[in-house]
Amino acid sequence: MGASPVRWWAQRRERRKLHSRRGNPDGTMSLKDHLYDLRHRLGLGLLFIAVGAVFGFFWWGWHLFGWHSLGEIVTSPYCAIPAADRFSQDGKCQLLQTKPFEAFMIQLKVGAAAGMALTAPLWLYQVWRFIAPGLYAKERRFALTFVGVASVLFAAGAALAFYVVPQGLSVLVGFGDNQFLTALSGGEYIDFVLTLLLIFGVSFELPLVVIMLNQVGILTYEKLSKWRRGIVFALFIFAAVATPGTDPISMVALAIALAILFELAIQVARVHDKRAARKRKAEGLDDLSDDEAAPFDYTPSIEDPAPVTATTATATTPAKEPDRVRYDDAT
Repeated sequence: MGASPVRWWAQRRERRKLHSRRGNPDGTMSLKDHLYDLRHRLGLGLLFIAVGAVFGFFWWGWHLFGWHSLGEIVTSPYCAIPAADRFSQDGKCQLLQTKPFEAFMIQLKVGAAAGMALTAPLWLYQVWRFIAPGLYAKERRFALTFVGVASVLFAAGAALAFYVVPQGLSVLVGFGDNQFLTALSGGEYIDFVLTLLLIFGVSFELPLVVIMLNQVGILTYEKLSKWRRGIVFALFIFAAVATPGTDPISMVALAIALAILFELAIQVARVHDKRAARKRKAEGLDDLSDDEAAPFDYTPSIEDPAPVTATTATATTPAKEPDRVRYDDAT
């Protein structure tokens, strides 16, 4: 019994060594080690999300450090509607609970979403630690840049959606010539807001996808500029279909934002293609004929090679082949 903690600590050190470039230069792992690591990373990620969900659940009614509570933040777009156009009791801005335990489920749902967003750096880091050992240094830098830009774009899209919600609701309640009073149920309102945040956030990843396809040579600037009008028209159709509400404000805001981001992606593709063309010209690749081989270096390279010891050198050195007798010498 006394040796089990020592054995556990030794196994833990071996597993940690597998994820370090110093202990495992080529990033090779057995299937068993991969499964153990996946279980470990998945458990930590779910633990971080659960802790964030608990924090978000209690944040619904807390005022931390003078901030607004989570409930006030979520209901602020609805409360931005003029008081004369919405249902209010004793002058308070409140949503309606039309089902048993609806308020509890809303608090749990919003708290889980907020907790997942707040703990995103922690559980995304676990995902990164799982895939990083199998990547080269250049691929790791590219992946970090991709994740960073994608996170910023998603946050920008969610922020725009949160700003658009009260504007769209104000337009919707303006119809009816003051013959109706707006009283939204909590479940439908929360689903509407969360769906709009998700759609705006995911849609803002469009320019990143276009730039990635341009980097690998699938989409060139010439093709993008030729398809510009059709793609912009398709973006407006997508915004009209994707937005959950029927208000024109959210649809137009999403379409205009996507069109601007798409134009920025086209300009990035233009700069990249010009730089690639200059590089090809400097290397003389444009002057090659169809039957001439390109001057590429096909020698394989290994990043961070493992140190060669006497044991590995002996094991990897091929046996000397016997001298071969040429046919003309034998005759």
